[in-house]
Amino acid sequence: MNKILFLKESLKSLKTSGTLFPSSRFLASKLLKGIDFKTAKLIIEFGPGNGVITKEILKRMQPDATLVSFEINEKFYKALLKIEDPRLIVSNQSADAVMDVLKKHGFETTDYIVSSLPLTNIPKPITDSILANAYNCLNPKGYFFQYQYSLTYYSALKKTFKGHVSLGFEPLNIPPAFVYTCQKN
Repeated sequence: MNKILFLKESLKSLKTSGTLFPSSRFLASKLLKGIDFKTAKLIIEFGPGNGVITKEILKRMQPDATLVSFEINEKFYKALLKIEDPRLIVSNQSADAVMDVLKKHGFETTDYIVSSLPLTNIPKPITDSILANAYNCLNPKGYFFQYQYSLTYYSALKKTFKGHVSLGFEPLNIPPAFVYTCQKN
C-alpha cells in the first residue's frame, strides 16, 4: 500500500490507525533493536497498518521463525495478506484475542511483541485487556515494544510491567515518537 492510499485510509479511520503517516525506517529500527532475531521463533505484532514494520521484521527473521500480526482495519488487513511470506500469519482480530489466536496456530507464548496500536485512542477496557493478554502470553523476561506519540500510557505500561519499562525517543519520524521497551519479570 503506497503512502497516498495509507493517508486516505488513515483519514477514514484515524481513531483506529492513530496516525496519518506510515512509520519511518528510523522508528522501525528503534522499535526492533531489542529483538534477538537469531533466536526469535515467534514474534507478535499488534496494529501493523500497511506493513512497514511487518516487512522490516520479516527481513530480519530467521527462515524457521513465525510472525503473527493482528490488524482490525479491513483495507490494511487485505494489504497485509498480499505480503507473500509463509512465515507471516495475519489475523483480522483485535489484539486482545492474542491468546486464542496463538493457541489456534500451535503456540503458547512468545519472547517478543511489537505494538503500533494507538493506545490512547482505544477504549480503556479494551486497552486493559490487550495489555493484560500481551503480558500473559510473554515468556518470563519477554519483551513488549510499543511506540506512541505521547507519554500518556507510560504509567499504565509501568503498572502492567511492574516498573520494568524504559523509554526511548525517535525524532526522525512524522510525528516524532516515544518507544517503550517493557520487560516481563
